[in-house]
Amino acid sequence: MAKLILATTSPYRKEAFVYLGIDFEAEGSNVDESKAERNNPEELVKNLSRLKAEAVAKNHSDAIVIGMDSVGYFNDKILEKPKSKEEEFQRLQSLSGNNHQFYTGIYMINTALDKAISRVVKTEVFIRKLSDKEIDKYLNEDPYFNTYALGYDPLRHSSSTFVQRIEGSYNNLLRGIPLEIIVEMLFEVGYKKEV
Repeated sequence: MAKLILATTSPYRKEAFVYLGIDFEAEGSNVDESKAERNNPEELVKNLSRLKAEAVAKNHSDAIVIGMDSVGYFNDKILEKPKSKEEEFQRLQSLSGNNHQFYTGIYMINTALDKAISRVVKTEVFIRKLSDKEIDKYLNEDPYFNTYALGYDPLRHSSSTFVQRIEGSYNNLLRGIPLEIIVEMLFEVGYKKEV
C-alpha cells in the first residue's frame, strides 16, 4: 500500500488531515514561492501545489504525495500575509462588508502508478460590516496575526464571527484544505484503502 505524504509543514493542514482517520506523513517541500507569477490566483495555486508535490515525490517511489497552496483574492489583488498590524487593520477595514475569494490548489501524484491529478477549489467569502473596535479587539487578542494570508483566522478568535456566509467549500476556508475534494481525488489517483 502506497503511503500518503502531505507536502507541507503547515500545522493547520496536518491537523485537518487527521480528521480523515488515515495514516499519513508530512514532509516540507522547500519550494521558493517568491518567484511564482502572482497575476492569476488560480494559476498561482495550481502551479505552486504542483511544484510542492513534485519536489517531495521525487524522493519516494511508492507514495501518494499531496501538494497544496492557498491564497486570498480581493479587488483584483492576491492577498499576501500582512507585514504589520497596521496593514492587517487596513486589510480588515477594506474586507468589511465585502466579499473576497479563497483559492486552494491541490496536486496529487501516485508515484507507483506515475499518475497525477490537479484541482483548484474556490470559496467565496462574505464578511459582515466590522467596526474599528472589533478589528482592534481581534488584533490585540491574536498574537499570530501574520500567519493568515487573508488577514484573519476564520476558525479561532473573535475573527471567526467576521464571516457572514460562504459559497463553496467550508473546509477550504476553515482549514486551507478542502477535505471533501481530497477524498474524491484520493480514489481518482488510485488510493485503495477505505476513507
